[in-house]
Amino acid sequence: MTKLRFNNQVALVFGGGRGIGKAIATRLSKEGAKLIVIDILKNEIQKLKKQISELGGEIEVFNIDISDENKVNECIQLVFSKFKKIDILINTVGIVGPSNCPIEDYQLQDFINVINVNLVGAFIISKAVIPIMREKNYGRILHIASIAGKEGNPGMVGYSSSKAALIGMVKGLGKELAQTNITVNGVAPGLISSEMNSDTDPKMLEYMVNKIPMKRSGTVEEVAALSLWIVSGEASFNTGTIFDISGGRATY
Repeated sequence: MTKLRFNNQVALVFGGGRGIGKAIATRLSKEGAKLIVIDILKNEIQKLKKQISELGGEIEVFNIDISDENKVNECIQLVFSKFKKIDILINTVGIVGPSNCPIEDYQLQDFINVINVNLVGAFIISKAVIPIMREKNYGRILHIASIAGKEGNPGMVGYSSSKAALIGMVKGLGKELAQTNITVNGVAPGLISSEMNSDTDPKMLEYMVNKIPMKRSGTVEEVAALSLWIVSGEASFNTGTIFDISGGRATY
């Protein structure tokens, strides 16, 4: 029998339509959470809603761009007006942008697009949810970063920069909220097998696998397992921390 670590907790999962976000959302529901899944991928979140509802889970979905501050704020206020609290915020949204692309060929608009989704979106949703968590003096915030933000991936200047900045945001917010009962943490995956990497240049994928001592990519289920502990009540003395899940690529 699955332990219901999140019974009666309200969990927002941004980017839950596929990949890591979907794995996290599905497992949260199995462990008792009331789910709100927000994604720009309309068909994917409708399919997820059907799947979780058929299993008896409670889920609502919203088709919203994370970088649209007005829409995000409206959505979060709707959630708050219904449930009167938000216990968990998990942000799995991310786009890779150009890969195996030298900076000379990297277009400014592509760089801006990656920053808007991967960094600005994280800022918008954190800013919107933290005041609600402060009211209840409880919250768990988790942003999915990347090993690219710690080590840098060549030919991916936008992605590497956005994830490095996201790591800085996590560390800063963790300290800012350290004397509340709200934790802010991040996960830095290495290469994970998911739809997100479907457009990544094969040479870039080969480079990333070769950097992993285990010589394989990780799974979304492995990331979900770690993520759920981080947003559980058990993880009460961890904040401003980046947890690696990289098959040995990151060891310090």
